Amino acid sequence: MGSNQSLGRLQERRRSVAVTGAALVARIVPDVSGIDKHFDYLVPPEMADRIVIGSMVRISLHGRRIGGWVVHLGGSDELLIASDRLVPIAKWSSIGPPEAIVQLAGWAAARWGSAHVAAVLRSASPATNIVRTPPGRRQVHTPQQPAELAVQRLSPNTDPLPFVIDFIRRGPTLILHPSVRACRAVAGRLRRQGYSVALMPDDWAAAAGGVDVVVGGRSAVWAPCPDLRTVVVLDEHDEGYQEQRSPTWHARDVAIERASRARASCLLISPAPSLAALHWAPIQRRLPLADERAGWPQVTCVDRSDVEPWKRSLLSSELIEALRSTRRVACIINRPGRSRLSACRACRAIQRCERCQAAVSQASDHRFVCERCATDRPLVCQVCGSGAMANVKPGVSRLREELEAAAARPVGEVVGDSTELAAVDVYVGTEALLHRVRNIDVVAFLDFDAELLAPRYRAGEQAMALLVRAARLVGPRQLGGTVMVQTTVPDHPVLTAAVLSDPGRFSDAESIVRRELGLPPYAALASVDGEGAAAFVESAGLQAAGSADSVLVRTPSWDDLGPALSATARPKGSRLKVRVDPPRR
Repeated sequence: MGSNQSLGRLQERRRSVAVTGAALVARIVPDVSGIDKHFDYLVPPEMADRIVIGSMVRISLHGRRIGGWVVHLGGSDELLIASDRLVPIAKWSSIGPPEAIVQLAGWAAARWGSAHVAAVLRSASPATNIVRTPPGRRQVHTPQQPAELAVQRLSPNTDPLPFVIDFIRRGPTLILHPSVRACRAVAGRLRRQGYSVALMPDDWAAAAGGVDVVVGGRSAVWAPCPDLRTVVVLDEHDEGYQEQRSPTWHARDVAIERASRARASCLLISPAPSLAALHWAPIQRRLPLADERAGWPQVTCVDRSDVEPWKRSLLSSELIEALRSTRRVACIINRPGRSRLSACRACRAIQRCERCQAAVSQASDHRFVCERCATDRPLVCQVCGSGAMANVKPGVSRLREELEAAAARPVGEVVGDSTELAAVDVYVGTEALLHRVRNIDVVAFLDFDAELLAPRYRAGEQAMALLVRAARLVGPRQLGGTVMVQTTVPDHPVLTAAVLSDPGRFSDAESIVRRELGLPPYAALASVDGEGAAAFVESAGLQAAGSADSVLVRTPSWDDLGPALSATARPKGSRLKVRVDPPRR
């Protein structure tokens, strides 16, 4: 909704209050964790001109002074309680989120199964109090184009900025990127081209005043941007767009809803668009095949299916050849225990779920259990019928010693909590390594099955995201970089798509599996954990699977799931964790 429409509606409200002689009352959402109620307060006459929907104020609640947001304004004649029994607002603190963002925050809290709107409003508010906004600084824009929701598929090494600028010329644009460093780079490039840019969160006031482009990370989806024309989500596939705390809103989905409400365009850009993006966007574009292929490096698969798992060294001959060359090599492997794999000692087959093809693990009752779809079966190989199994669990620290012996040169170790990067040409580490090193010639995934066969329904998308990151690290095909993948399933759709530089091959195959299993984006999913989880879900009128204190809920759509969870009262003293669209399930 445009700012002029919101202002007009507010003025009409105030005129109505003045005519009837009623007091002006503000409904406040307190900025307190654990309180999901709204409270009504009188607006003192001296604050009447400053209090608008979204204003950040101070109120007295239960004997202490706290902050809050105005989410509704009306006359005291609308209330069931006499106005003389209401406490006045203690202080106006700051300009806050625009009315349209306040309404969007309420939608998001319910959509992701929470009644705690304050958690969303915090992300939408300035870090410091803003008394006034600077005057707008904007270029003259082309006439407004029809709004569209589109996916643009680029190669990992294609510059997305030329595609974005076409939309910036239409009018005020909001650009999201999951990386802080990338946000700064995008802002700098646009400023050099003459556009006024607000970089979130530091430039919140400038964004509210009006600029050509607002740039920021996940929380910038709530940033003010008057007369919004376009929302651009760069690297739409990145998991960094999902909030980890409840409500677990996803910036991509919020961006789509915000653009729809503002009648603006929404452009989702990614080398490997998520199934959710492809499902929601009616328009899908891609580069010419030759251009897309040129932007990918060479991806090679090292087939390890003929090596006995319990005797297998993760150092294949192909890897040793790369290690003994003069090339800079980054070896990636998951932490021990992150994903357990079982292999048959007789036929060497990795044990997978017959329903969804994820890796299975051994339960305490000596049965195989799939953590993705909960299917279980006896501890018997589905290929040859043997009951003799071996667990496969690689580790980072042990591998560093093996790599040093094979490469005859020092190897640096990098994990998530590493603080320093050794000055060497060979590294081994977890996924964190992909974000820490530069100028790498070869990225080698030593045991990619831990990602491909992980018991998560998003495992394939997460594996593809790792390959995209590795592709950017080694550069396009013409630079000679290589992404090496060691696997026992070289024909997996993810690997076929990467080798052929065509992510669409994976998304086409994955969409069929998700539809058949009733998984997002074709159904809604939520996890509820904590004491009394099953009872809470039952009281919400929903069906779930799991234990008494940890359940998985599935419904045909989010219209059924989120609102039902948010409207159901939590048990007194409850510490339930509700995650709609759980990122790692």
